[in-house]
This record gives sequence, structure tokens and C-alpha cells, in this order.
Amino acid sequence: MNKSTLAMAVALGVVAQQASAAGFIEDSKATLGLRNFYINTDYRDGTGPNKNEEWGQGFDLRFISGYTQGTVGFGIDAIGLLGVRLDSGGGTNGASNNSYGGTVFPSKSNGEAVDNFSSLGLTAKAKISQTELKLGTLQPKLPVIVTNDGRLLPQTFQGGQITTNDIKDLTLVGGQIEHAKGRNSSNNEELSISGANGRTAAGRDSNKFIYGGGDYKITKDLTAQYYYGNLEDFYKQHFLGLVHNWAIGPGVLKSDLRYFNSSDDGANGHDPLYYSTGNYNAVASGKGKVDNNLYSGLFLYSVAGHTFGGGYQVSNGSSDFPWLNQGDGSSAYIITDSQIQKFARAGERTWQARYSYDFAKVGVPGLTAGVVYLRGDNIDTVNARGAELADGASEWERDLTVGYVVQSGALKNLGVMWKNATWRTDLPSTRSQDENRLIVSYSIPLL
Repeated sequence: MNKSTLAMAVALGVVAQQASAAGFIEDSKATLGLRNFYINTDYRDGTGPNKNEEWGQGFDLRFISGYTQGTVGFGIDAIGLLGVRLDSGGGTNGASNNSYGGTVFPSKSNGEAVDNFSSLGLTAKAKISQTELKLGTLQPKLPVIVTNDGRLLPQTFQGGQITTNDIKDLTLVGGQIEHAKGRNSSNNEELSISGANGRTAAGRDSNKFIYGGGDYKITKDLTAQYYYGNLEDFYKQHFLGLVHNWAIGPGVLKSDLRYFNSSDDGANGHDPLYYSTGNYNAVASGKGKVDNNLYSGLFLYSVAGHTFGGGYQVSNGSSDFPWLNQGDGSSAYIITDSQIQKFARAGERTWQARYSYDFAKVGVPGLTAGVVYLRGDNIDTVNARGAELADGASEWERDLTVGYVVQSGALKNLGVMWKNATWRTDLPSTRSQDENRLIVSYSIPLL
């Protein structure tokens, strides 16, 4: 039994003894989240299947307990996930292009999607004053580790995390992650990065990602951030962020500045099986040790329901920007993390423009719409022999989102969302895509 499992077992025993204590039950909450998810990806050129298409119903049952009484309060959280296939098949679920399963569902050995998949996650927790410790299933959303929730069921991690707000205006977070469960999986897997994340004998992974950092509220409108992450044998990463809100005229200008410094760690510095993707100085297959500096700025001006925005990002260095990426779908805390692409290749320069509108300002509360356009260029790639393949290639993506949440009546909080994306590129041997997602969601409070 590993240390985190033993610690959780002890904590669960304490909770079981005190479960009747005031606070544990009274402050508990339980909800059932329902998500009906359809996705269709159309590949516009190249060879192979020309579309991926899946449709399913997701169930997300969550229990969040209160804390037992005393100087140290104990509690337990639980998350039960179930995905049921409504429509999919070996020819349309994307499994032929993805050894991790289809776009939404895990796949059988013959490539067909499974009928359903499920998982259960438990989290033991303890709290002293404003300091909280959690052990078990986690869903962190921090600059160096971000939980992905872009499909039928969310991604989860296994490990421990401590958070404290005991110092005024300062939030400190630290933790260690050992495994991840993908959004189209029932199993916990070890951690990896793009370039080393294959599930073949050549794939490499790690079971230790440590992280820490904090947010400091300098003023009510200005927040500074620093975080550190280290995936053992892959990379070390430092993050600096600055977020400012400035009232200008009738609206508010939000400035979001981010900087990541990423470098190699352990085997990634010398073993090709641990290498990252990127144009690594013409090394064969364009892989090498992690070496990336990523700078970005996003500026949003909101007024009378309108939000206008623009941003720019530079990805310097010999490798692509690294993040936890087992190959089964993941998120990165960058301003260019979009519906289809990340726009964080080695050397890439990306600008973006965006606009959104809240129709509550014209008497239709719950209705929102937005569009984002990104264009990246200066992409260089090499082939398997190390020869130049692309010189200054480019890519662009346009994402359109329309959503509506019922505000009253029997269907209150029922949400419907349509997400449409178009991605085009002149990168060699790369297929452009069109994608549509239709999501219907509803949350039922049980406690």
C-alpha cells in the first residue's frame, strides 16, 4: 500500500467514527450532473477516415461532505462517473488514429467503442482554520496543472494537495500527483508529455509530479502569481502571472500577463525515449529535451454586455511548450488553448482576437455567444531524418460558441451549448479539421 492510500484509509477511519458530528452532515452537498454530448470532427484533406463522430450520455454524481467538529475537522468527498454510448462505431469513433481509445469512449481491441465506462473517486480531507489537506481524487486548476473537462466526462488526478488562506490576501497551494484518469477512460495511468506518451513499449511516463505556488492580491484589482511544477524525468516549469482589472469609462479592462520557463529534468535531458516534441535543432524526428520560454498577454474590455479582446503569444526555444499530456486529452494554462489546437509549437508566434456578448442586456438572460480567431506562424519542423520539413509554416483556428441556460420554470438551469471550430494549416502531412459539439447539461441537487 503506497503512502497516499494508507493516509486516506486512516482519514476515512476517523471520518467514519465522527460522521454523526454536527457539521459533517449538515454542511454536506450532493448533486447529479447530466451531460449529453455529441461531437463530429471532419478531416478536410489527407488520407484515412474522413470523420470522427460519437454521441453519449454522461452522469457525474458528486458528494461533498462538511467537516467534523474540533480543532481538526475531517471529511470525505466522492465522485462517481458513468458514460453511456448512444451512437458510435469502429469506423467513426477515432480509435484507428488514437491508441488511447476513441474521441469520447474507450475502445475494444477491435476498435469499436465500449457500451459504457465508469469510475469512482474518493477524497479524504482535513481542515485546520483556513488550511485544507486533500488526499485521493483531485481536479486542480492551477497554472502548472489543469483538469480537462472538454468531453463527456472530466479528467481526474490521484495524489495529495494542501491549500491555505491563513495569510490575508495570500493563497498558497502545494501538492503531488501520481496518476491521471483520462476523460475517455476508467483507468488511472502514469504521467507523460507529448513525444513520449505512446502506450507502446517505447512510451515513457512518470508517477511523480510535484507543484506549488500561490496567488497574492496586491490590491483588490491586482493579483500576482507564481507557481512551480516538476514532472520527474521530464521537465521543470516556473510560472509568473499578473492579472489586473482597471475601470475605464463605463467598462472594465482586464489585463492577463503570463510567462512560463520550462527546462529538462532527469532522463529528458539525455534519453530520446523521454524527449519532447518540437523542432529540436534538426534532430531526427524533431524531438529533444524540453527547452521553452512562453510569453503571452491577453486584454479584455467589457462594457454593456460586450467583451472585446485581443492577445499575443510567443513560444521561444527548441521544444514545444510542455504540459501534462498522456495523449488522451488534456488542458494547458495558456491563452491559446482552443477547441482543436494549443498554438504552442516551438518558435510559434500567435495573435488572437475575440468577441462575446451577454444577451441579458437586451432582455434575454441566459443567452450568450462568442467568437475567437487565432493565427500562428513561424513554425519550423523536421522529418524523421532531421531534414527541414516546414519553414515558417502557419495555422489558424476560428471557434464559435452559442449557449443558453433556462432561467426559470420546471427546466431551470437546463443548459444547451453549440461549439463550432475550424482549423487550417499548411504544415506538411497534417490534416485540417472542422468540428462541431452539441452539449445539453442539467444539474439535480440531491442534498
